[in-house]
Amino acid sequence: MNYFPDEVIEHIFDFVTKQRDRNAVSLVCKSWYRIERFSRERVVIGNCYAISPERVIARFPGLRSLTLKGKPHFADFSLVPHGWGGSVDPWIEALAESCVGLEELRLKRMVVSDESLDLLSRSFLNFKSLVLVSCEGFTTDGLAAIAANCRFLRELDLQENDIDDHRGHWLSCFPDSCTSLVSLNFACLKGEINLAALVRLVARSPNLKVLRVNRPVPPDTLQKVLMQAPQLVDLGTGSYVLDPDSESYNKLKATILKCKSIKSLSGFLEVAPRSLPAFYPICLTLTSLNLSYAPGVHGSDLIKLIRQCGRLQRLWILDCIGDKGLAVVASTCKELQELRVFPSDPYGVGHAAVTEEGLVAISAGCPKLHSLLYFCQQMTNAALITVAKNCPNFIRFRLCILDPTKPDPVTMQPLDEGFGAIVQACKKLRRLSLSGLLTDQVFLYIGMYAEQLEMLSIAFAGDSDKGMLYVLNGCKKLRKLEIRDSPFGDGALLKDVGKYETMRSLWMSSCEVTLGGCKTLAMNMPGLNVEIINENDQMEFIIDDEQKVEKMYVYRTLVGPREDKPEFVWRL
Repeated sequence: MNYFPDEVIEHIFDFVTKQRDRNAVSLVCKSWYRIERFSRERVVIGNCYAISPERVIARFPGLRSLTLKGKPHFADFSLVPHGWGGSVDPWIEALAESCVGLEELRLKRMVVSDESLDLLSRSFLNFKSLVLVSCEGFTTDGLAAIAANCRFLRELDLQENDIDDHRGHWLSCFPDSCTSLVSLNFACLKGEINLAALVRLVARSPNLKVLRVNRPVPPDTLQKVLMQAPQLVDLGTGSYVLDPDSESYNKLKATILKCKSIKSLSGFLEVAPRSLPAFYPICLTLTSLNLSYAPGVHGSDLIKLIRQCGRLQRLWILDCIGDKGLAVVASTCKELQELRVFPSDPYGVGHAAVTEEGLVAISAGCPKLHSLLYFCQQMTNAALITVAKNCPNFIRFRLCILDPTKPDPVTMQPLDEGFGAIVQACKKLRRLSLSGLLTDQVFLYIGMYAEQLEMLSIAFAGDSDKGMLYVLNGCKKLRKLEIRDSPFGDGALLKDVGKYETMRSLWMSSCEVTLGGCKTLAMNMPGLNVEIINENDQMEFIIDDEQKVEKMYVYRTLVGPREDKPEFVWRL
């Protein structure tokens, strides 16, 4: 197969960066498999239980960057109980024992211990990047070990983590010789930090481009930091409570004027809205704005801020912006590509969330929009059909109606036709989340038209097993299917069990699946782990195969049953 020397093929492979493409070239022939194996430096593992760390290390001895995901996606909605698993400890121990020169580690929804962070920091001399997203189990002691021992650290990115703050001096553990930081994000930390240590660290980091601080960092410290780092591209503020007539405000405003490179702005965890104009000068060049944790920015102050941001490509906002505010976004942000609207009040008490009116305005004004997460109070079929016509380039479309079974408020009909229009018009759609009153008809549309769909989230939808079967039979590229509170049972689960061999995982909770159905699936498909999660500790008394299971998680694996499952998880 090779018409060129191996060195030439390896050089060509250097330009193949996507994991899916690397996987494909490794299947061409034995020679390419061997070249790809020894040349691959980046590996992504979508499920930490799908393969053993030893097997990954043996396959890719040149591993430099590893991305690992642990708990199922529905853990973000508190559907996965505490103690389910997803520990990174075995991976770090295996990596430390090997000769792998790990430089980057990215973890999502995993349990991370201080001991594993300490081992990580001492085992890899050239370690440069640690990204933790929605992780738990560690404290600032673990961060202190990373700061003290990773002498070439370029990136420390902490997003949405549950971190115990034993003391606020972990930033002081960065040695004076540490000058390599490019990205530092600790916005999710709740405790106090050493402000002087932060200023010193920033001052000796000339290449720092990303800095996101937490709530206890006051405006005065922010001003000192910005004085030391006018080269920042991505800024996340902490507390921003200032009197516009104060000297501190004027100093900060003058300093912000010197920061001409900032393209991304977030934070404002605590804010005095009257002091927002200090940031207006940099808003003109912003491409990303995240106000999803800034409930204090609302009303006319929010509208004024948005009007300054004419070049936005990415906007995360709370639904207190209202439909009128979204209309301003639509008329101002013509380059918008990603929009996320989060609920300021998830229970809908006392707040008028955004509706179909705001989404239609966005679709009309922002033709480049291709990624959407939209929490709303209501939606209509007519609005979804209009959105589909205006924005046919959606890759991700996630609609969450706060009342998940609410029909079209105008016609009182299910939202089948609206979502049908979305999947029919958006040929590149890869991720879809459904909400509202829906019947099996919408799943027929999805199976017929969503040819590129890889991930589907379903809740409170469908009439019968047919709905799930339409999806499984039609969506050939489906990798992750997650379902809750829907009437799908054993008939849908067992109709074509071979489909699960091509998928990464299936989650079903509060559905019609029985213990007997799960046993049959496990018996017929030994290459799958079929786990039943029951927090009520009743399974040991259940011998009836007709008993419905509370939660079922099915995933493909090469290593068989996991050894760390808790008592409330049954592996069939």
